[in-house]
Amino acid sequence: MEDLGKLIQTRIDKIKTIREMGVNPFPYNYKITDFSKDIIDNFEEYSRNNEDPKTVSVAGRIMAVRLMGKAAFCSIHDKKGNIQLYVAQKNIGDSLYEMFKHLDIGDIIGVKGIVKKTQVGEITVYVDELTLLTKNIRPLPIVKEKDGEVFDAFSDKELRYRNRHLDLLVTHGVKETFEKRIRIIKTVKRILDGKDFLEVETPVLLPIYGGANAAPFTTHHNTLDMMLYLRISLEPYLKRLIVGGIDRVYEIGKCFRNEGMDRTHNPEFTMLELYQAYADYNDMMNLTEELFETACKEIHNATEIEFDGHKIDLKRPWRRLKMVDAIKEYAQIDVEGLSDDEMKVLIKKKGGEIKGAFIRGLAINEIFELYVEDKLVQPVFITHQPLETTPLCKVDYEDERYLQRFELFINGHEYANAYSESNDPVFQRKTLYEQSLRHDVDAEVSPMDENFVQAIETGMPPTGGLGIGIDRMVMLITGERSIRDVLLFPTMKPDK
Repeated sequence: MEDLGKLIQTRIDKIKTIREMGVNPFPYNYKITDFSKDIIDNFEEYSRNNEDPKTVSVAGRIMAVRLMGKAAFCSIHDKKGNIQLYVAQKNIGDSLYEMFKHLDIGDIIGVKGIVKKTQVGEITVYVDELTLLTKNIRPLPIVKEKDGEVFDAFSDKELRYRNRHLDLLVTHGVKETFEKRIRIIKTVKRILDGKDFLEVETPVLLPIYGGANAAPFTTHHNTLDMMLYLRISLEPYLKRLIVGGIDRVYEIGKCFRNEGMDRTHNPEFTMLELYQAYADYNDMMNLTEELFETACKEIHNATEIEFDGHKIDLKRPWRRLKMVDAIKEYAQIDVEGLSDDEMKVLIKKKGGEIKGAFIRGLAINEIFELYVEDKLVQPVFITHQPLETTPLCKVDYEDERYLQRFELFINGHEYANAYSESNDPVFQRKTLYEQSLRHDVDAEVSPMDENFVQAIETGMPPTGGLGIGIDRMVMLITGERSIRDVLLFPTMKPDK
């Protein structure tokens, strides 16, 4: 820490020296005409065979400097990559070159000059004008690279997540991952907008939480003197819009769940939820396939990806399998033929539990999670969950013990959840009330939302609903194994 303090003080002293030279180390703006990658990719156009080379104006952060007396080579990083500069005293003048010698890795400069290749063939901007744009005082992590091999990488994950600004600057591929995230989200929006869905925004602070089984974060509103909850899903208000006559609606927004953290869970995460009037869960399956396949093609120009040691093909159509059939196929357990006591033994054997009174449908779901989930590698829609798993879904036509619902599993993790939404107001009131009775024994069970039920009582058309975890979708398509690698600023413990 003492050494860092000395380095910072040295750089502060340099700022004073530079000011004394008559240079403002923090000017207001700079006109950029070109970027590193464009220059390198189109070198012939910029160099014009060295007969009439084009003058460029580029700006970026100094990432390497090699002083050689009255000249220097340095590398700067801009938003598209790195490019080498040749800075010579004879070209920029004595006073400016003297100022340049006070610069450090991490400083931001703007330069103008022509583009040529050095004797070893590296594309380089030969600088005629140089402007200091920002004098940095806190040193960057030093990352060295030679012949494609990286040395002294900024590899401590804890430091990287806490200092994403440094991670983006010095860790190869991080910026590209987040650029891909934006492209994936834009692809999803493009598909939905093209199908006449309306993108909306709904409240984050709610008087009652619902739409999923999860413990909420709480806060207090001083003026109203009331408890509020950060939303755990987007569903309650989006369905009100369906009732209000907006037949196709979606939102991509933050949700918050006060739950454990691991490589696929962060307390703050991004969800896509959409609702389509006059559709059912079969329509949602088709739409889910299209969203994932098209987003994968956008990033990879292919449907097959490598993820977590597996080759996964997102080409549609995907397999559709009832939950009880999946348990029979992957665990060789016929749950419908088991007694309650036999189910309890199977759940206990794997360390699971049913909170509160034993309910057979919840036990079937628990057995599926314990014995089957991690075996589902290729995309598969698990359908017909037990009635007791959600009060917001229509029952199946052929067997009212099960629901018209699906969960999408890929590589042992859930990526999407969808229903043929319940629009029977009497059934909806009954199931939501019965579920709310479990709130005392299971904090993840939502309380009764009377305003939501009254909206359904107004009359909601047959509706298909779909929720997709955007962060997990991005993880899958970009090949990242931790949700923290696809969130710019993941939730972290306080830094001591």
